[in-house]
Amino acid sequence: MFKNMVVYRIGPEWQASLTVIESSLQKLRFTPCGATQKQSVGWVEPRGMKHAPLAESIGGQYLLKLQVEQRVLPGAVLKRRTEELARKVEDETGRKPGKKQTKELKEQAELELLPMAFTKQSSINVWIDPSHHLLMLDTSSSARAEDVITSLVKSLDGFAVSLLQTKDSAAVAMKEWLASGEPPTYFTIDRECELKSMDEMKSVVRYARHLLDTDEVKAHIVSGKMPTRLAMTWEGRVSFVLTESMQIKKLAFLDVVFEGNKPGKDEAFDADAVIATTEMGKLIPDLVDALGGELQLQQ
Repeated sequence: MFKNMVVYRIGPEWQASLTVIESSLQKLRFTPCGATQKQSVGWVEPRGMKHAPLAESIGGQYLLKLQVEQRVLPGAVLKRRTEELARKVEDETGRKPGKKQTKELKEQAELELLPMAFTKQSSINVWIDPSHHLLMLDTSSSARAEDVITSLVKSLDGFAVSLLQTKDSAAVAMKEWLASGEPPTYFTIDRECELKSMDEMKSVVRYARHLLDTDEVKAHIVSGKMPTRLAMTWEGRVSFVLTESMQIKKLAFLDVVFEGNKPGKDEAFDADAVIATTEMGKLIPDLVDALGGELQLQQ
């Protein structure tokens, strides 16, 4: 259900029941792009079934899904059509279009071509933990995360969030773990890492399927390189890659998590939701503790 995770702190004033959320999301239900519309964003059924709710509650956790559809117009195609229109203007007037007119011709070309452009869709799973006032997004894209936040703010009255901040930065913490060879409590360090120098060269060293408790890795740390990605495992149950901005990527639930859990086809969504929210509901607090605890921002 989740492959990546960005964690936000929901403002303390916001409260909403599932019924209110469901009703509010209807205002921004997804509809496909119009003929000349570049992008359409809206809520769809997280269960993937028509006429199902837009907001699901499983184990007290709220699950939503945002869908994004974009018309894909290749830059080369747009450029070629703009040049054709510019040549036509030059043939008719005897002069080349100026900067302002060229911009208008580009907009005209775009309007002509958009109805013929193919569309692509993507979706983002959204998890709201109402009891802990946390929001989790299944994305590694800042643009997609912004789409979700904007859509939530439009849909839900009084909704406000900020990125979850910790007292220690992820980069500094990862540096200490690698330098000492001692991971934080409940975690192990795996065999993937990226180190980047902070000087003008911005040199990068990447390790994959490689032991990291080595003199070579420590030498890179001593020379000033900072970790930007580090593969870790929590409690032998969940593996992931932590980034310098505290994003969780390559999220994978290990076999032990699924032992004794063989849901039927109709129960798969609920079972996946319970596993993801239960495991991550424990991992996130442990990770925050490993990073010095949550930084309380002044209101």
